[in-house]
Amino acid sequence: MPDILSLEFMRHALLAALLVGLAAPLVGIFLVQRRLSLIGDGMGHVALAGVALGLLLDQQPILTALLAAAAAGVFIELIRARGHTSADVALAVMFYGGIAAGVVIINRVDGGQSANLTGFLFGAITTTSRSDLVVFAVLSAVIVGVTLVLRERFFAVAGDEEYARASGLPVLALNIALSVLTAVTVVVAMRVVGLLLISALMIVPNAAAQQFARSFRSATWWAVAIGVVSSVGGVVTSFYADTAAGGTIVLLAIGIFLLTAAGASVWRWWTARRHRETGEHPHEHGPGCGHEAVQHGDHVDYLHDGELHAAHADHYDEHVPAPTVSAALHDQAHQDPTHEDGGSTR
Repeated sequence: MPDILSLEFMRHALLAALLVGLAAPLVGIFLVQRRLSLIGDGMGHVALAGVALGLLLDQQPILTALLAAAAAGVFIELIRARGHTSADVALAVMFYGGIAAGVVIINRVDGGQSANLTGFLFGAITTTSRSDLVVFAVLSAVIVGVTLVLRERFFAVAGDEEYARASGLPVLALNIALSVLTAVTVVVAMRVVGLLLISALMIVPNAAAQQFARSFRSATWWAVAIGVVSSVGGVVTSFYADTAAGGTIVLLAIGIFLLTAAGASVWRWWTARRHRETGEHPHEHGPGCGHEAVQHGDHVDYLHDGELHAAHADHYDEHVPAPTVSAALHDQAHQDPTHEDGGSTR
């Protein structure tokens, strides 16, 4: 079997996968925050209509798909903002409208051209040409650049639109910008994973990252890392296993998500055991009790039998056996947002 890097079409495929793995999660994290995880599917169906239109008119399908998806995204945001239509209804309009338009246009495309639609539906990464790579690189650079520049504003709008509007942010313009970026991401990813699987590469890496990330910033970079591993790893796996690249990429991303979800569940169970509440305590702690005092915020914990004990009302909280824990490390552990206090309030 030839080395994967010795084949030009595989080098192109790996570069395309790298670009998609970098760009898709950066946009997807804001879609997750806005609870619009399936908007990529809606954009994909509209992009399919754009591809069919390009084939029908003998134009570049990537360009027509980009124009169609971007126009749909802008239109939906305007409807939602001006017509008070909920996000799920607007998404449904885009979803079914894209399917209907695609079906109508595909029926007008001749048989030879319509066969090319399969590559856009399910991905055809091994057919990526040098000119395709240039287009993907430019579009990916636009996605990464705009996302990094507007990151804080996108986050504010995704978290609370009303508060962002009251703060003077141009909410409608930012939502339109995010919709256009989503359309660009769909076009970049459609040759890699296919229009039917695009949403997975935007959403699943973010879902995996949020299982263990401690902040929005770390979740973003972990999602990008998972996206790159999934996309590049999926292409490599598909080459040696002789499987469809798009499906392999998505299955690898889902596998990573399942592993992180299971790991997060085990971690929560373990931390809950490490920090448990006890109903009675035979020894009363206080100044001069003979146990080391560890200052923590507005109260003092005492090191007793290898555990840190803290009095709360009529009970004591027990922390992990940690005879060498210092006050600084103890404070850092409690400041960790993933730390669970077993129901007690600090």
